[in-house]
Amino acid sequence: MSYSLPVRRVRRIAVSSFFFLAGLCFSSWASRIPDIQLKLHLDNAALGAVLLGLPSGLLTSLPLAGWLVAKFGSRPVATMAALLYAVTLPALGLVTAVWQLVACLFIFGMGGNMLNISMNTQAIGTESLYGRTIMASYHGIWSLAGFSGAAIGTLLISLGWLPYQHFLLISSLAVLIVLVASRQLIRSDSNSQGDQPIFARPDRSLINLGIIAFCSMICEGAMFDWSGVYFFKVIQPPKELVAAGYTAFMASMASGRFLGDWLATKWGIKTILQASGLLTASGLLIAILFPFFIPAIAGFLLVGAGVSSVVPLVYSAAGRSKILSPGVALAAVSTIGYLGFLFGPPCIGFIAQAFNLRVSFGLIAILGSVIVVMAAKTKFD
Repeated sequence: MSYSLPVRRVRRIAVSSFFFLAGLCFSSWASRIPDIQLKLHLDNAALGAVLLGLPSGLLTSLPLAGWLVAKFGSRPVATMAALLYAVTLPALGLVTAVWQLVACLFIFGMGGNMLNISMNTQAIGTESLYGRTIMASYHGIWSLAGFSGAAIGTLLISLGWLPYQHFLLISSLAVLIVLVASRQLIRSDSNSQGDQPIFARPDRSLINLGIIAFCSMICEGAMFDWSGVYFFKVIQPPKELVAAGYTAFMASMASGRFLGDWLATKWGIKTILQASGLLTASGLLIAILFPFFIPAIAGFLLVGAGVSSVVPLVYSAAGRSKILSPGVALAAVSTIGYLGFLFGPPCIGFIAQAFNLRVSFGLIAILGSVIVVMAAKTKFD
């Protein structure tokens, strides 16, 4: 079936709206974590334990999300998951006990992951309309929404808004987005046929894609959690510049996602994944071997560029699986990838405690090299 340009553009805008919604809700929650920590009188160790509720919900829902998308299609799942995600957000601001926060975070994680799998399945559908890779731009919109959510949070905190008031505003906007955009989502998922199994053993290519995602998301998670610490303890810049490394990483990651689709179309997914691995490893090595402000900033810029398009391109490739439906294939790859994102940063902490941060960052650089090797071994259609 052929689509005219206006129709496919409408579909792309609708899917983009869901990515924006997801990034806005998550960053809004993250911006108020200190307020909720203070409200519930949690020390850092207790907060760390409580925050595990979100990844627990995420991991629990991974097989469920794939099954729901394969069974009912990504459009109704994306709609319901977005509403669940949005409605749970104000509840996070209204909690009065630790168990309530854990329960709400578990539901928030489940909703967020079901939204992630279903909207990425929608993104794969729009790629088939365009006949080229456009996945990275969607993830770029998620990053922009993250910046927007952080900025809105900063503004509302300065105005004295309580977390639940802030979250109600974001939730209302999110529900409005769902009501307007859900009707324009693709009704029939791409590459989904009735004879495809809902549950099946992933083939070698999918496993390789999962390993690539795993390595990249360890690098990404490490930069989120440890880049500021690395600058503070190793680079030791003036206090006002401690966050410069994290800012450089985030800026290059966000901008890289808007270039990733064009580069993948021009050079191919395999080439871009190999280049991404090289950039990640090279950037980390520069920051390790030359622990000074300017080289470290340059290194973190390279790392951001390196990780920017890996997960979007892996998702795009997984969605073309001939063995599994797009939703199930995405869930399989996401399961492996998120293990790196969730458990990588704590492992880095243990290694840093046993040796030092430069050693732990060196091990992450090795994972960048693994991306190069695995991409070379993976077959892309």
